[in-house]
Amino acid sequence: MNTNPSSRKELYTSLVSGVFFPLHERLKKHQTVTLRRQMEQSQWWSAEQLQALQLSRLKQLLSHAQQHVPYYRQLFAQLGFEAAQVASLDDLARLPFLNKADIRANTEALKSEQAQHLARFNTGGSSGEPLIFFIGKERVSHDVAAKWRATRWWDVDIGDREIVVWGSPIELGAQDNVRAMRDKLFRTKLLPAFEMSMQKLDDFLEQIRQTRPKMLFGYPSALSHFARHAAHRGLRMDDLGIQVAFVTSERLYDEQRSQIAETFGCRVANGYGGRDAGFIAHQCPQGSMHITAEDIIVEIVNPQGLAVAAGEAGEIVVTHLATSEFPFIRYRTGDIGVLADTPCACGRGLPVLKEIQGRSTDFLIAQNGTVMHGLALIYILRDLPQVRAFKIIQESLDLTRVLVVPEHELNSELSEKIVQGFQARLGTGVTIQVEQVAEIPAEKSGKFRYVISKVAPP
Repeated sequence: MNTNPSSRKELYTSLVSGVFFPLHERLKKHQTVTLRRQMEQSQWWSAEQLQALQLSRLKQLLSHAQQHVPYYRQLFAQLGFEAAQVASLDDLARLPFLNKADIRANTEALKSEQAQHLARFNTGGSSGEPLIFFIGKERVSHDVAAKWRATRWWDVDIGDREIVVWGSPIELGAQDNVRAMRDKLFRTKLLPAFEMSMQKLDDFLEQIRQTRPKMLFGYPSALSHFARHAAHRGLRMDDLGIQVAFVTSERLYDEQRSQIAETFGCRVANGYGGRDAGFIAHQCPQGSMHITAEDIIVEIVNPQGLAVAAGEAGEIVVTHLATSEFPFIRYRTGDIGVLADTPCACGRGLPVLKEIQGRSTDFLIAQNGTVMHGLALIYILRDLPQVRAFKIIQESLDLTRVLVVPEHELNSELSEKIVQGFQARLGTGVTIQVEQVAEIPAEKSGKFRYVISKVAPP
């Protein structure tokens, strides 16, 4: 089966993807090229072959953790758990979950005694309390290889012109002269997603027009924000030759997908993962979200921590098999998802995430304890043409704030419609505080979050 990108690939792109980028990775002591080639073979394996690979790598990871990672050496001793006796993937369930509090409390003990050249990372999360963790070269190589493989599914490659819309201080803070030269060589341009004034948006759209990228990459909220601004300005952006927009790091809403696709005249490829859990799943052109099964074991569990059947929703728990230097074993992502029970029509044996419903903080709790997805309230606001932008903040069971950017002025009739719609879902006794604002600022990361709930699920 032919897994190579289009034979019409530009000569320069071929040089970058076949020579310059492999040399770049070799100098950084990454195994990315070899891993990507292996993954482009293993993606066609059967489910049984992939599970056998997972089991082999899981045993290696657990054995290393037992011998060289203080946290797991102590944990396994307390449990009487022997890595050498692991006989199936089901044996993972004998271990407790790893959550963010565990990592915060045991950061040093989670480092392998054999780890070298670890890079320090952090992620903010909905609470604003940073999670600090470490990543080694093994993990980086596997993550980059998985992303690279998924990029090539869409007939684009490293070296094709790319606009990256991002807000992470890690990337933005690393824009030194060396990084600038590398980006120029690889034909990648980075736009800071947290700077979203009208003037900046105009400038960003002009840069996209001048660059004429083959691919976009960024937060769905940021790219759809660009798209809405272009539509508002009456700027045509669908004649630039953009083939695909890769979106990640947030839930992708149908409206965002449609807006991006229509405005930029391209397909939209969803990606799911994060710095902590890794690149968990990528969308193929057939539409399925394929799990990176060579590197990642995904469990879907109910509130009691028990596995649910395919087709049922539950929390996504991840074991990253390339994290021996700082293990992520049964890591609770806080995201809600559903595993598919049928393979994808594309022929890849990689398992499929049928649904990714969003973070647990994207869900709201009604006064009577009913858990509902934020979409239940989002749709109320999206049905109101007078509302240009919004943000929902559930402060408590008794108070929900709604920040609204109206097309004109927020009047009592519009406010009352919002209050009635929200109370119909959250409870008539809930105070709905509607506030007019000039704009909805992005998070520090550059993301635009529609819903934030500060209420813990029951």
